[in-house]
Parts: sequence; C-alpha cells; structure tokens
Amino acid sequence: MGIVVQKYGGSSVSDASAIKRVARRIVEAKKAGNDVVVAVSAMGDSTDELLDLASQVSPLPPARELDMLLTSGERISMALVAMAISDLGFSARSFTGSQAGVITDSVHGKAKIIDVTPGRISDALGDGHIVIVAGFQGVSADTKEITTLGRGGTDTTAVALAAALEAEVCEIYTDVDGVFTADPRIVPAARKLDRVTYEEMLELAACGAKILHLRCVEYARNHNIPIHVRSSFSQLEGTRVSGSIDDLPVHTQGAPGPEEEPGMEQAIIAGVAHDRSEAKVTVVGVPDKVGEAARLFEALANAQINLDMIVQNVSAAATNLTDISFTLPRTDGQTAMAALAALQSVVGFDSLLYDDKIGKVSLIGAGMRSHPGVTAKFFTALADAGVNIGMISTSEIRISVVVDEDDVDAAVAATHTAFDLDASEVEAVVYGGSGR
Repeated sequence: MGIVVQKYGGSSVSDASAIKRVARRIVEAKKAGNDVVVAVSAMGDSTDELLDLASQVSPLPPARELDMLLTSGERISMALVAMAISDLGFSARSFTGSQAGVITDSVHGKAKIIDVTPGRISDALGDGHIVIVAGFQGVSADTKEITTLGRGGTDTTAVALAAALEAEVCEIYTDVDGVFTADPRIVPAARKLDRVTYEEMLELAACGAKILHLRCVEYARNHNIPIHVRSSFSQLEGTRVSGSIDDLPVHTQGAPGPEEEPGMEQAIIAGVAHDRSEAKVTVVGVPDKVGEAARLFEALANAQINLDMIVQNVSAAATNLTDISFTLPRTDGQTAMAALAALQSVVGFDSLLYDDKIGKVSLIGAGMRSHPGVTAKFFTALADAGVNIGMISTSEIRISVVVDEDDVDAAVAATHTAFDLDASEVEAVVYGGSGR
C-alpha cells in the first residue's frame, strides 16, 4: 500500500460526534496498510462565524489579521481529529499549513500554492504517525506571513499534498455521495456519476458546482492525481475524477459503439451546474478604438479580480461607441466598480451599471463536441420554462447562460429533465448542508 490523502469538509467535522466518526474512517484506512495524510476544514460554519465576528469588530479588517483569524478554525479541527485518533489507539500528528510546508504567494484571502515541501509530513509518516494538516492555509514565500487560499481551499491543500507526496489517490469526503448531474437540493432526482473527466469537472466547478474547488481540480489535472469524491456519512463508492476527454472511447464522441444502433445515441452530458454568487457589470458607451478594453481589464487585473463571462456589443455606427459586459464574483463587485470609475475620465465611457440579482446556469458534457442539437435543446428547454437569457458563453464542452436570480431553479430543473438526466429510482441524499 502507498500514501492516501483524505480531505474532510466542515460538515464532516461539524461537532464532536462527527469528528469521532471521521477518526474511525481515518483509522480504517491506516489499518488497511496505507500511510494516511488528512486535510481538514474548520468545523461546520465556524469560518462564517469568524467572518461575522470580524465584521462586528471592524467593517474593513486588515487582510493580514483576517487571515490570522480565519486560519484558527482549521487548527481547532486538526487538533481535535488528532485527539480522536489517539483515543482509538493510533498515533497522530497535527500540523498547520506552514508546518506542513504549504508555500504560497503573498495575496491574503486568496493565495495560490506555489510549492509544497512536506519534509515534516514525510518524517511523521516514517515514524508511523497518521498526519493531520490544517487545510485552507499556508505561508507566503516572500513575506513569511500566514495566508489563506480562499473558500474551498482545503480541497486544494489536499490535492497539493497528494502531488507532493506522490500519493496513490486523493479522497475528498463531503456531505453528498459523489458528483451529481445537478445540485440535489434543486433536483432531487439528480443522478450520481461514477466517473468524470478532469475537463468536465473543471467546467462543473467553474460553473458553480460546490462539490470540488476549481483550483483543486486544476492542480489534480496538472499533476495527474486521481480524485475520489465520497461521503463521510456513508460507505457508497462515490465518483472518481480522472482522465481526459481525449481518452474517451471513440463512440462517445459521435460514432455508435459496437452494441449501439446508428441514430440512437444521445449526447453525453455530465450535468447541469448553477451559480448564484456572481454579479454583472456593464461599461456603457466605451469608445470603440484600440486599447480601451485593455485599459479596463488591466485595471481589474491589478485589483486581483477574476472575470468570468465577457460580452462586447457591436459598435454603433453613428456614435462609434460600444458596451462591454462581464460577470465576476459578487464579493468583488464594489472593488471592480471603484477601479473602473477611476478610469472614466481617461477612457471616456458614459456610465457603469451593476446587477447582483443574476444567476448562471451551465450545461456541461464531453459529448457536446460531436453531437449537434445540444444548444438548440438547451435554449428550447429554457424558453419552455419561461426563462429569459441575458448573456451566453460557450467552450468546447460547456454552454453557460446568465438569467435572473429568481429563475435559476426553474432553469436547472428544466434543463436536467430535457436532457434525460433525471434518475428513475433513488433520490440523491444530502447528509449535511453545504455540499462540500
């Protein structure tokens, strides 16, 4: 047996009884002959509680101090899990992110991992210990300050550790039984997927599926680390994330397989994802000349803002002006507006519009590459459900639309049914409350 890295989210370590249950599962993996490394999140909703406490103390807390505060949640979890393992007769050693060798850049609140030097972890494993690592955190290579990786960062911690330790698999334990064709809270008939490619999972994560963090999947693909998504509340097999869409059998890319009749195959759709965490900004009346769009997006990049969908209208012939719309995380909305407003006199655009009452609905699947009619069916399903489309964006295996926030549930359900994704028997179970 080799090294197995496991990750447990907040709902999996929400209280003392949950921590004891997690400890028993960790010990089972150790008894099976594996060296076990575990990344843990903060208990339950404690990160949100810490953020709320910080906002009561200071409306705009310094980023450094906020990171110092938030990393305490994972440190509590790691120590308690180690204690529970010790009570089961096994030796465990807990490490903070910095002690575990998680090296990041210096951006507080959403740092990126640039290296992992797991010397202390390897030594502890060599001495027979189970290793528990505080997720979501690291230490800056430049400033030596404690940093956090952003929400969902424990997923990335786990995969980064798996890559550095050359682990056989990274097991992500959550409060659902795997990756589903839609959020079970919206579509109870959502089906669990047995396997998903890295590309499909990247699109699902980028489009709002909370089961895995986007950067975690990127890291796993770059280092070829298989991810096994499972529930910490059940013994079901879960979903395996590995491989590329280019490795899929030829018949899934358009040609019928040996047991399929021509014309009978349906498009392969991995699922329907949604996201209510974005906002839309429209820059109205931008002069249509070289370099103006670059000025706008450079200012947003300097403000450390990641953009999602971008649409530029055709320039009006009479005025030679155009509108540029884009979506971004809602939490960055006011920062973006301030950065753009500072450029109004330089660029000469007319005004800025801000809309945070939107949602994104996305259809993802490798079969889109070779199956005509997917787009038509998607838009027909939305029209039949009375959902109006505000923006459209596509990739090779994804179609995303922006809709009114109140129409998200109807859009997801209608699309899921239109592509025959509804399960006929067992409904999906959500054991906790977050889906992570």
